[in-house]
Amino acid sequence: MKNLTYKKSGVDINKASIFKQKIKTLVRASFQPAVLKDIGGFGSFFSLGEYKYKEPVLVSSTDGVGTKLMIAQAVNKHDTVGIDLVGMNVNDILCTGARPLFFLDYIASGKLDPGILYNVVKGINQGCIESGCSLIGGETAEMPGMYKPGEYDLAGFSVGVIEKSKIIDGSKIEAGNVVIGLESNGIHSNGYSLVRKVFSKNELVRMSKELLRPTRIYVKPVLNLLQAPGSRLQGVIRGIAHITGGAFYDKIARILPSNVDVRIEKGSWPVPKIFQLIQNKGGIDDREMYHTLNMGIGLVLIVEKNSVSAIIDHLAKSGQKAWVIGQVIRGHKKVELV
Repeated sequence: MKNLTYKKSGVDINKASIFKQKIKTLVRASFQPAVLKDIGGFGSFFSLGEYKYKEPVLVSSTDGVGTKLMIAQAVNKHDTVGIDLVGMNVNDILCTGARPLFFLDYIASGKLDPGILYNVVKGINQGCIESGCSLIGGETAEMPGMYKPGEYDLAGFSVGVIEKSKIIDGSKIEAGNVVIGLESNGIHSNGYSLVRKVFSKNELVRMSKELLRPTRIYVKPVLNLLQAPGSRLQGVIRGIAHITGGAFYDKIARILPSNVDVRIEKGSWPVPKIFQLIQNKGGIDDREMYHTLNMGIGLVLIVEKNSVSAIIDHLAKSGQKAWVIGQVIRGHKKVELV
């Protein structure tokens, strides 16, 4: 074999370099003053000097989008899955009370398609802007033979910061606290392996607009509750859970102390039609639905009882719908739905 090159092997370094140059202008829109260097170096620089913390604690998260990508690829719509990628990470960081600082992405494909990947990064950048963090770096990998033509995968990594004394870990949750559920934007980014079993390929394509609704990013409305100077709501949120894989049963139980349970009241919020359709078509029982899908609730706050009305009103002013969906009772770190 003569004159073999990396390009002939399926990896076009020049095309990748052109793509990286093209997205530089795009991602600068998410930069905060704390970003010290442009993207493209061997490392990314972010200064904590912009933030006045006495005891800063860094909080990290990594996640992907899952098989929702298969629907995006089937209908050739790639500008929202990047928002999902950011949302899955920054919403997790938010559960500790932390403010997301920066984000890095990893995009892998069999063959680099600059048009598709530009739309993916456009969505990632939009998610960063929505969450107030900076897209400061990433990696684009072309791996022929690993992925089929037209396929790609996404992963992300985010870092946030919080004052040590203000970390929210659920340890202060007690009987008598109230559970508030924040409205989701549809299915978000988990449970798609079940969804793809329920619907045919044609149905998935026909319903793609609904199925590709991006994950709602809760950072700004919730941080307004937690960090607004002089707010009477500071300190009243005892726990936060991001309702993703494992949904109500697993994600809420994760933050509970060993001496309490949470009782969620089904019917206390409007369940979007898409979930009803999935359940009816798939013949899925209630427990499986509430153990797999968010059912219209993307984030849960566990709060002091006397602050419930003020919290819901505060969220409403930022455009975020929320409902009282349950309560904390004495128990053994379990979640029940009634």
